[in-house]
Amino acid sequence: MRFFCALVLALVLASGLASAAGPSHEGGGEEFPRPLSAYPVPAEAQGLWTTLVQRVETEPFNLVATIVFLLAIIHTFLAPTFLGLAHRVQHAYVEKLRAQGVKEPEEKESVLSAFLHYLGEVEAVFGIWVLPLILLITFWKGWEVALHYVNYSVSYIEPIFVVAIMTVASSRPVMRFAEQCIAIFAGKSPQGWWLSILTLGPILGSFITEPAAMTICALLLAKQFYELRPGAKFMYATLGLLFVNVSVGGTLTHFAAPPVLMVAGPDKWAWSSGFMMMHFGIRAIIGILICNAAYFYYFRKEFQTLQETMEVRDAADAKQDPSGHDPVPGWVTGAHFAFLAAIVILNHYPVFVVGMLLFFIAFQAATAMFQSDLRLRTPLLVGFFLAGLVIHGGLQKWWIAPVLGSLDVVPLLIGATILTAFNDNAAITYLAALVPNFSFECKLAVMSGAVAGGGLTVIANAPNPAGQSILSKYFPDGVSPAGLALGAIGPTLVMLLVFGLFR
Repeated sequence: MRFFCALVLALVLASGLASAAGPSHEGGGEEFPRPLSAYPVPAEAQGLWTTLVQRVETEPFNLVATIVFLLAIIHTFLAPTFLGLAHRVQHAYVEKLRAQGVKEPEEKESVLSAFLHYLGEVEAVFGIWVLPLILLITFWKGWEVALHYVNYSVSYIEPIFVVAIMTVASSRPVMRFAEQCIAIFAGKSPQGWWLSILTLGPILGSFITEPAAMTICALLLAKQFYELRPGAKFMYATLGLLFVNVSVGGTLTHFAAPPVLMVAGPDKWAWSSGFMMMHFGIRAIIGILICNAAYFYYFRKEFQTLQETMEVRDAADAKQDPSGHDPVPGWVTGAHFAFLAAIVILNHYPVFVVGMLLFFIAFQAATAMFQSDLRLRTPLLVGFFLAGLVIHGGLQKWWIAPVLGSLDVVPLLIGATILTAFNDNAAITYLAALVPNFSFECKLAVMSGAVAGGGLTVIANAPNPAGQSILSKYFPDGVSPAGLALGAIGPTLVMLLVFGLFR
């Protein structure tokens, strides 16, 4: 696993730095992927299907890339099946070794089980499917085109940023400070902790960015609830609610949520933080409060059971370590937040982000007495996931842009929500910004759908893989996509009503 993490780090950082450095050549021949402006302008009365068929005829590889992307999405839904199969294969392997008289057979892992477990890691899915995609590009277009696309045409800024921000946000000083702040509002009851984490944490994402908020919220939920082994329905409902709340909770400002960041610039839609607060932020807070209250009421009996379990756990912890953990000096916590701020400010410059991450790792090693073990596995897997997603997503513009451009306000609101579930919501808003003559109402609709639908799947919003990676170990066979969707569908509908109708 250490080798795998190191390999992922090398791939993510090296690819990102190569992308940031800019192309060393033009890639030769026609531009790949074909820019939207290079397709024939559709006739005024031409239907959407005709436009899509025309684009496939113009560039047949469009269909190939989308089929590979669809297979990767199907793979994410099959990930729990692979994990369950891996567990059965490993169990059979251990029993076989035990029958042969092998000592400590539990310490040995079947090669087939390890391979199936790898196929069941949701964070690895899109990276796995990058391999056949590159082979197909090479076969179809040539190696130079494939190399140019992966190294220079795709931006790895977001994966690198998420790796860095998750590493710092999951450190002991940051987590301890966040826990102490939330404890002021939470008190000692599970109800208070649950409401505080799922209300304050997502809203905090508007200021420290959504990936950092997701990391902090997921780690606190893991400690306060998932370690208590609540019912499966409660775990999925909480996970779905977390994803939706974080997706909309970053809309109070114009720089924290990836889908907002894609269109907020002066050369796009020029949306300021004041604009976001007026048109989205207030509604996001109202929606979060409504959803939290509804789920809180529904699981009120579950909280009573959790209260008893929490009291037993806290008593055992106090007996085992009555002195508590060593305090973290203020200057160490301040330094960690300075690293967080620097990474957020420099998030568009991957070379500086990587530099700050390396400085942070050195600082943590120098202050090891106040630190916990460095958490790199989860950030690296999430970065690997996002790097694979942006490689695939860059080849889906040919069909997403005309779909968005063909819809009116209400269908656009619903369509953006559905598309978000099967593609990163930042990609949806980015492509919407390319649609000519987009009305103000259409802009509001596509943003509302993109952020409201950001919790339906793990690929719907960039921070979701971070939360799933942290919490998936509490689900016996991994997080079921269907279970996640069921947990998020209610809050998604509430957010659609709050964003889409009450204007």
